[in-house]
Amino acid sequence: MSFNSFGRLFRVTTWGESHGPALGATVDGCPPRVGIDESMIQHWLDRRKPGQSRHTTQRREPDRVRILSGVFEGQTTGTPVQLMIENMDQRSKDYGDIAEKFRPGHADMTYWQKYGIRDYRGGGRSSARETAARVAAGGLARAALAGLLPDLRITGYMVQIGRHRIDRARFDAAEIERNPFWCPDAGAAELWAGYLDEVRKDRNSVGAVVEVRASGLPAGLGAPVYGKLDTDLAAAMMSINAVKGVEIGEGMAAAELTGEANADEIFPGENGQPVYSSNHAGGILGGISTGQDVVLRFAVKPTSSIMRPRSTVTKAGEPAEIVTRGRHDPCVGIRAVPVAEAMMACVLLDHYLLHRGQIGAGPVPLG
Repeated sequence: MSFNSFGRLFRVTTWGESHGPALGATVDGCPPRVGIDESMIQHWLDRRKPGQSRHTTQRREPDRVRILSGVFEGQTTGTPVQLMIENMDQRSKDYGDIAEKFRPGHADMTYWQKYGIRDYRGGGRSSARETAARVAAGGLARAALAGLLPDLRITGYMVQIGRHRIDRARFDAAEIERNPFWCPDAGAAELWAGYLDEVRKDRNSVGAVVEVRASGLPAGLGAPVYGKLDTDLAAAMMSINAVKGVEIGEGMAAAELTGEANADEIFPGENGQPVYSSNHAGGILGGISTGQDVVLRFAVKPTSSIMRPRSTVTKAGEPAEIVTRGRHDPCVGIRAVPVAEAMMACVLLDHYLLHRGQIGAGPVPLG
């Protein structure tokens, strides 16, 4: 089993490598009659593609998506949708020096220990380039969700780079699209720009924290024990390259709270639905959505490819020194934002279809 797929009813299989001829996704289980064309998916890919600012890798990829199957006259047919993105700006020669060496912090060593072979050109399958396929699949998921849950809004943004956090008192959703960091705090974005310039000049990299919010999600998605919505969301975010931790709602900070402070009190609301006093749970209780905003965060480690000499070993087991050359992100967390949105879209669609298949109705009212 190769584990290149995720989802149950809305199932995504990604394929391809960083320096291969192309990469893409096969999406099975998309409902029929979803209006979709390449430009709709391209919109989301354009938000992720490299080379859009000095703060990301300067690899120039147009990331043009092609729909090869599963769509007829602008609508999905209910059959597998094949999405393909050609690689156009590979520079495999940049990786010639590391063919016999393992880059610290990368998957080079573990891939070799598991398979006895690795694609050293940009990391092959372990490259963040693979996430373009996820964003394409997420574009299809968003199109389906727009018809099924028209009030749903998925928004990702960065809340921290290195030790520099946003000021939540200055949170402005309109700012997210106005700067290259997807930052809701204009002051923090300005600070981050100068900070990342220093990091790049120092031939180094830094980590980040990304937050993703889903608003307008109905109550009832997810299932107890092994089908929890938060379980699948956490797994989806952890599967993104360089992610090392995920938290939902208060997350790790919940350990500092008392039960009284952490419990979201419940009051009667309109239309027989409850109202909560707060959202420490992040919109999920017992693995099932509450109808509040689903809020999660994840930590992205510093980019492992840096222009500083590091100690390593060769395939022959000899000690060596390595400098990773090429075009790399000083903070890979920046381009993780559109990827996180895409993964959330795929998981939420999958859970909505599962919920509809089992329950077939909206939240059960009080009274």
